[in-house]
Amino acid sequence: METQPPATDPAADPAPVPTRRRRLRRIAGRIALALAVLLVAIWLVLYVTKGRFLRRPFERFVGGQTHRPVTVAGDFQLYFAPFRIKFVAERMTIGNPAWATRPYLFQAERIDTRIAPLSLLWGKRRLYWLDLVDGAVDLEWNADHSANSWTFSSSKGGKPLPFPRIDTATVRGTTVRYRDPRMRLLADLKVDDIRSTDARIGKAVGVDGHGTIRDTPFRVAARLLAPDATVNRGKNELVLRAWAADNVVDVSGTLPSIAGIEGVPLQTRAQGRNLADLLGIIGVAIPNTRRYRLKAQLVQQDQLYTFTHMRGTVGASDLAGTLTITNGARLHLDSRLATRTLDIIDAAPFIGYNPDIVAARGALAAAAATGAAPQRILPEAALPIATMQRFDADLRWTIGRVRSRNLPISDIAMTLALDRGKLTLSPLTMAMARGNVAADVTFDTRQRPALDTYDIRLSPTPMGKLLAGYGVAEAGTTGTIKGRIQLVGRGDSIHQSLSTAHGRIAFVMPHGQLWTRNVQLAELDIGTFVQKMFEDKLKKPVEVNCGLIGFTVRNGVAAADPILIDTTKNVIVGRGGFSFRSEAIDLAFRADGKKFSLFSGQSPVGVGGYFAAPKLDVISGQLLERAGAGLGLAVVATPVAGILAFVDIGDAKSAACGPVLAGATAQAQRTTKGKPRDDVGHGTTAKDEDGKTTGAEKKSQRKKFLGIF
Repeated sequence: METQPPATDPAADPAPVPTRRRRLRRIAGRIALALAVLLVAIWLVLYVTKGRFLRRPFERFVGGQTHRPVTVAGDFQLYFAPFRIKFVAERMTIGNPAWATRPYLFQAERIDTRIAPLSLLWGKRRLYWLDLVDGAVDLEWNADHSANSWTFSSSKGGKPLPFPRIDTATVRGTTVRYRDPRMRLLADLKVDDIRSTDARIGKAVGVDGHGTIRDTPFRVAARLLAPDATVNRGKNELVLRAWAADNVVDVSGTLPSIAGIEGVPLQTRAQGRNLADLLGIIGVAIPNTRRYRLKAQLVQQDQLYTFTHMRGTVGASDLAGTLTITNGARLHLDSRLATRTLDIIDAAPFIGYNPDIVAARGALAAAAATGAAPQRILPEAALPIATMQRFDADLRWTIGRVRSRNLPISDIAMTLALDRGKLTLSPLTMAMARGNVAADVTFDTRQRPALDTYDIRLSPTPMGKLLAGYGVAEAGTTGTIKGRIQLVGRGDSIHQSLSTAHGRIAFVMPHGQLWTRNVQLAELDIGTFVQKMFEDKLKKPVEVNCGLIGFTVRNGVAAADPILIDTTKNVIVGRGGFSFRSEAIDLAFRADGKKFSLFSGQSPVGVGGYFAAPKLDVISGQLLERAGAGLGLAVVATPVAGILAFVDIGDAKSAACGPVLAGATAQAQRTTKGKPRDDVGHGTTAKDEDGKTTGAEKKSQRKKFLGIF
């Protein structure tokens, strides 16, 4: 029997392994060859055609990535030369967002560059070399600062402007436009031509230009001190100087990116003729100043611009502190300031004077410069109503002392608030001649004309110290004085508000001592003065029981109500008044002795003229009449009879000090016996003892006080 060989399963008999591998290698080789041929063909096509046919796909691709229209209006080349990507584009533009004010974020007359291919894959773009001609960049923020033109994403807020690494570059004719509507800033800048090799520029790159900030023109010059670090996404050392409205501002610092300053401490310096001009650029109104020089550190965080470590001088005064500017829907300033010494001339702007004019020509010339009439000192400078209603402010300012020959003022503390046009100084405190002054002042420009209130309080203050700069010796004058001024008026300047004011002025002198000579000269008591002179007792103190210098103000005219000073030897009364309107003074003082005296003038001493130039009328009409009567008696009778015309019988009625110390009006004044006084007038400007105004006096005062001719 023939034996058959066992059957075999074809599926269980695989092909030899080497044969399969050879087949796979052949397939892979063919694919690689095909790809190589394809790449060579593509390279060849691109090289021959310079890739010009890729212009439209390039525009669509880049436009899709940036969400902006991209166009190349001139020559276009994109190909490998031989292994680096060569890119050439003429009259290329990249569009801006729809909200921007210019159509293009970027445009250039010509771009010619070589790009490292692998750098595009890893996101770290590298250019072997770049030739950029007449490039123009438009950098803008939108109105609410939620987006900028150089950010190609929908996320809120701007991002750092990216720069590729560039080994060799030639950049010519580059301009940059920057617009920030929140700051109302527009700048047009020109960048110096740049030439770099081996990824190094080597020297500082300058930027010059001009623009406007809040409608104020400026010019600027800046330099990137380390441009090599800047283009390699490193530190950006920037120094900048700007000129605007006669001010020079210097800024320096290291920025995290070329277009970002948020959170970066910048060193700032500013100097100029008038600090008001500098702050006026951002729409802030302050009084005029003399030449200033300040430095501070600035940090910007969102809408806040904070100046810290501020230090410098304004005029002849030092200034230090902090300032925070909030650039929101309404501009707001918050400041804490400190001054060791304030020169009195630098304080002149607070009442409306130009300090430079005060320093050069005096207060009268400064008042005239505001529109005041000749020989007037109350300024006519109007409050900047429109500006005051556009921003708000809070200020706390402390001043160590005021440098002044005549005013001993120190330890000033000022709190100021400006809220939608209402300016409040409350409280304003200071030490003056070992006394204290506290004030609350308001200018409410929300009402038209402005409603102005003054409430000024003087605590008991030594008169010798207070008036030491005005010819009063401190020694021997130990009396004190306290007072209060309460006025309400309307107007946009100090003169206008006081010219319409109503209210009360009262200064009270409690018990104290004055020089005998001061009292007797006011009385013109020749007999007592001569006796004192020969007895060598001129400096013997005289006791003041009580005194009141009071005025009632009606429509800008202040009437004595009353002036009454009671001493151990006499009673001094004053009548008349003065006018805030014309600044005219028309007062008469009379001193009646409490004891018998020969050779007493006992006749009113007039005070006239104006605030700027008061005049003392010692030889009054009544005194001349009495002198004539005495001369007549001496001729007709005997010389001794002539003395009778100057005899003071000493019948002055002592004052009850209660109403005096209470600052009461003339109607409430009493004698020590409780009877109403009949020698202090009736709160009118009449100078006669009965308080009645004659026709001639009324006409004269109408002319003086109201300025009616």
